[in-house]
Amino acid sequence: MKDYDNALEYLYNIERRGIIFGLDNIRYILNIIGNPHSGLKTIHVGGTNGKGSVSTILSDILTYSGYRVGKYTSPHLVSFTERITINGHEISEHEVATLVHGIRERIEKVPEEHSFTFFDFTTALAFEYFKHQKVDVAIIEVGLGGRLDSTNVVEPIVTIITNVHFDHTDYLGNNLEEITQEKAGIIKQGVPVVTGADGSIARIIEQVAERSDSPVYRLGKDFFYTKIDEQRMAYRGLTRTFPSLYVKLKGDHQFVNVSIALCVVELLLSLGFSIDERKIFQALSEVILQGRLECVREKPLIVLDVAHNPHGIHALCQYVTTYHANKKIIAIFGVMKDKDYHRMLKEIIQCTHSIILTKPNIDRALSPDTMKHLVPNPILTYSVQDALKEAKKQARHGDMILITGSFYTIGEAKPLIHEIF
Repeated sequence: MKDYDNALEYLYNIERRGIIFGLDNIRYILNIIGNPHSGLKTIHVGGTNGKGSVSTILSDILTYSGYRVGKYTSPHLVSFTERITINGHEISEHEVATLVHGIRERIEKVPEEHSFTFFDFTTALAFEYFKHQKVDVAIIEVGLGGRLDSTNVVEPIVTIITNVHFDHTDYLGNNLEEITQEKAGIIKQGVPVVTGADGSIARIIEQVAERSDSPVYRLGKDFFYTKIDEQRMAYRGLTRTFPSLYVKLKGDHQFVNVSIALCVVELLLSLGFSIDERKIFQALSEVILQGRLECVREKPLIVLDVAHNPHGIHALCQYVTTYHANKKIIAIFGVMKDKDYHRMLKEIIQCTHSIILTKPNIDRALSPDTMKHLVPNPILTYSVQDALKEAKKQARHGDMILITGSFYTIGEAKPLIHEIF
């Protein structure tokens, strides 16, 4: 579709400007197009890991409960349209093209020159789409950080900070206290905050929230979960208790994400939302999320996971060693230059038998040559396609191929797997 291709070309040309922090640019665009965000009822989701999972779980629960739910997440794996959905359905290519053209046209009519980023523009596009589509609620995922992120123009009904770990230290700070302050910058006056953070991180979030008269609900203090087995948990919340919940998403870390989402559901109930318990059970038992311990082939078992920082890789390795200890694990690992790849590889070495280093086709990707000294007997490839071919040579039917390190690595691998295997 030519119009869609032209729209993407325009967006990706903007992306070359890089990251420009601050809310002036997004406010500039929003003001030109009539501030579509101001009429939206939003849930703002920040944190280091788990944002996409919590957003999708919440979206599904609300969708099954009969609401029209917008969801804005980033980055995408295969298609730009994944970023903007309503009730799980992606925005169409035609709608992207129409919105990009319309917003661009209105911006270019303004005589003054103003710089803005790819993420500024796409965030404005999402708000405009949700306004036109008359969503009941929009779940908005923070892109990077929080305080200065383009999404931080919203005035949400609930704020979520999933957790805080090391990531994007070049932009957010070199210690967890600095990073937490940035993440906590999304807390708004009087708006309740739900978090999975603990210890000193939780205390910083509570201090920021106290200054804004915002109540904080903490996992392990105000709401709780207990693991029953691999995909079943119990939840004890603010006012609700669920003795047994089946969760389709794999990995023990998903019990944390489910618990955060359920606490938000309890707050939404107090705000007048109508959510039937049976719909919660249904949503959790059917929820699907691309790239989160996603099994795309059985023999050999091929699993995609977008873990892209040390904490994410740690959770991935816990899953592998807990549930697949009897398998030979072959990892394909491709990562961005700005990530803590030293610690990521230190983790992944512990749970794999063979590591194929690769490089997705993006300028920000790290060369395998730069990290080969960190891996015993590494296999070097310089494209994701070659990495998959190498993994196919190594793997037997009972083995597991684990593809991880970056959204970009997973995004390139996913459409190639069925061609190669």
